[in-house]
Amino acid sequence: MDECTAAGIHRPEQNDGRGLERLVAAVRGADSSEALLSSTEDLAASGDPEAAPVLVEVLGFNNPGAAVAAVDGLIRLQGAAVEALLQLDAENYGARAWAVRALAGIGDVRGLELLVDALGSDVAASVRRAAAKGLGNLQLAQLPAPEQERILQRCLQALLAASADGEWVVRYAVAVALEALASRLQSRGQPLQALLAGLRSLDGDRDGNPPVVQLRARLALERIQQSWV
Repeated sequence: MDECTAAGIHRPEQNDGRGLERLVAAVRGADSSEALLSSTEDLAASGDPEAAPVLVEVLGFNNPGAAVAAVDGLIRLQGAAVEALLQLDAENYGARAWAVRALAGIGDVRGLELLVDALGSDVAASVRRAAAKGLGNLQLAQLPAPEQERILQRCLQALLAASADGEWVVRYAVAVALEALASRLQSRGQPLQALLAGLRSLDGDRDGNPPVVQLRARLALERIQQSWV
């Protein structure tokens, strides 16, 4: 028994080439919705970066259960999945919608433009909501400070524009994302003031914000202010 096993730590099973080939063949040869779901779950669980292009294929198969499993697998792969997601056919709306969810969960900065575009123009509120969440949680720590500032400004402007979205679920997600962004803007003067103004607009009912949005915006404002103490 090795140290990881003794400590109760699970290590993902490593697939050799043949193992991955069998998993991929099972996905592409699935002859029912149930078989596609099961085989996608197995491929997603492999944790093999080379599975990314096939998991992206599944996003376009018009099988919501399998798409959810594929998104989970792509998020597990983190940065290794991003290139495959960005190469997705932009004309395949269904696959693109699932890709936005995956990129939001990964938080890789390479997905910035797709998330911004989805937040501003996607027809589905659920996709816009996912994009808002993603923009609040991009991983920027490894970037130079000037690049971080540029990206934060891009995220902030997109989120502030979406604070007037016609769907309250999107505005709720914007409030959450603005709170997440605030901790990285606290020393940036005017941008932080713009963020706070955006939250205050969500805390008011003049634009038809339901109580749940107002309460979430108010909570964000309180948490931000508490972090300054």
